[in-house]
Amino acid sequence: MFIHNINPILLDLGFFQIRYYSLVYIIGFLLGYYIIYLAAKKKTIKNLTVEAVDDFMIYLIIFSIIGGRLGHFIFWDITYFWTDPFEILKIWHGGLSIHGGILGAIGGYFLFRRKHKVDFYSLADLAVYPLAFTLFLGKIANFINGELWGTITTVSWCVKFQGAEGCRHPAQLYESLKNLFIFSVLYFTRNKTWKTGTRFWLFILLYGILRTVINFWREDMRWFGLSMGQYLSIIMIFVAIYFLYKLNAKDK
Repeated sequence: MFIHNINPILLDLGFFQIRYYSLVYIIGFLLGYYIIYLAAKKKTIKNLTVEAVDDFMIYLIIFSIIGGRLGHFIFWDITYFWTDPFEILKIWHGGLSIHGGILGAIGGYFLFRRKHKVDFYSLADLAVYPLAFTLFLGKIANFINGELWGTITTVSWCVKFQGAEGCRHPAQLYESLKNLFIFSVLYFTRNKTWKTGTRFWLFILLYGILRTVINFWREDMRWFGLSMGQYLSIIMIFVAIYFLYKLNAKDK
């Protein structure tokens, strides 16, 4: 058994704090910028210029955060919209949904595309690399924060979180390993010649399948045996299968 007493604050200057969780997002966006900037420099994506990368990252950061924040409250606690709507603006309190974040990022892309005629799949196939790696780090940050507990268990590696009854599965670390696995699959197949868009939908498919499974060890409210995260992930699975089939059926 591990007793959780990790300080979620990396640096505390009194008037300013750096938390592990916020640091993960900074690292993720910087990785995303670097990878897409290199693609622009090498001219591997049609119409993607170095100047366009700056515009794209602005849209990506703003809309992924807005989508992630709205998704968190729409999918998990919609009552805040009429009981305490200002809480939605307090992103420093935490609470971002990956499902909402992806939808927000896609919405930001279409606004970006009005000015820069860059193919969606070409960008998406690149973006899944920093996204998967950031999600890997993000779940470690969730563990450091002592949030998103797993279910009660008696396994030898269980964790006693502050404020949680019993000893729990470290579900955050299970999910972190899941995201590392997805990143590894994408990375080690990076030289495969696949149709544009395949890597994006492969990420969506793997994420949906693995999260649906792993969330059985996460403490969540359930309806008919499944959590909201699992229902959303199952939707991801079917949507990914449809588009993967559609991509590969074009030559038939």
